[in-house]
Amino acid sequence: EAILGAFIGQFYSAREAPPLVLVNRPLKEAALIAEALTVKAGRRVRLHRPLRGGKRKLVEDAERNAREALARRLGESTAQRRLLESLAERFGLEGTPGRIEVYDNSHISGTDAVGSLIVAGAEGFIKNGYRKFTIRSTASSQRGADDRGADDRGAGDPAAPGDDYAMMREVLTRRFSRLVKEDPARAGEAWPDLVLIDGGAGQLGEARRVFADLGIADLAVAAIAKGPERNAGRERIFLPDRPPIALGARDPLLYFLQRLRDEAHRFAIGTHRARRAKARARSALDEIPGVGPRRKKALLHRFGSARGVSQAGLADLETVDGISSTVARAIHDHFRADG
Repeated sequence: EAILGAFIGQFYSAREAPPLVLVNRPLKEAALIAEALTVKAGRRVRLHRPLRGGKRKLVEDAERNAREALARRLGESTAQRRLLESLAERFGLEGTPGRIEVYDNSHISGTDAVGSLIVAGAEGFIKNGYRKFTIRSTASSQRGADDRGADDRGAGDPAAPGDDYAMMREVLTRRFSRLVKEDPARAGEAWPDLVLIDGGAGQLGEARRVFADLGIADLAVAAIAKGPERNAGRERIFLPDRPPIALGARDPLLYFLQRLRDEAHRFAIGTHRARRAKARARSALDEIPGVGPRRKKALLHRFGSARGVSQAGLADLETVDGISSTVARAIHDHFRADG
């Protein structure tokens, strides 16, 4: 009864209560709760516990739905715990992981590169823990050449566009250098029990170097590589100082790891698409000094598009509201090679 009363108050604090709220337990504070809801709604709100008739059937249906939903949730949680226990056993972890962080990158030929982090635990995906990273530069460290084949570049040389190793290193460095700074004793809940990387031995080696550079010596990390020709069901799991693991095509643990990887990939692709859409929304007018949102709007209204503006003569540009002769000249010259 106390929990139900507290729930009703919290639930309707963010939404409008209906005229009639049916409950399945007698509430000692029913009159006070009803009065509070009435004041908030600006009209009468009643709390009623029906004992017979159609309204009683509604309450019974709600109780049954709640019990079934709780049973499903508990079943899913039990299955999830079993998977996590199996994961700990197969990966040789010290305990069942309560927080798994999965990392992935997305780009097209090295452009609009983003990194993503998704989080999973005993209750499934923890979406308020998801993070996205805009890749700030391609100058990340290139160490790890031995894992990728011949490469004579130095540790500080600029990365080639689309270098997944450099992007992974940047994301992990930013993420874990912040954790080391904010919670060096690992007293909070933000530290993962397992880091899962989308990739193979090279990505695993890059992640281990990041952790070594940051003084993190005991963080479990693994990489999951897609099968030949990206064939799902033939993935290999790479773990430190161990031969790769190949799980059976029908192994529930493989399904679980695929779900984690696919969710990280989905989040990375979604973040990348949003970034590209934002970039496409930018106009060539945004590159011209002195042309802010108001002038841009006036120019587009007058000429219809950035292309129309680029083809406009100087005299036509000077007729636009808010465009001085100096700004008109800047716009005119911006679109002409001899300007």
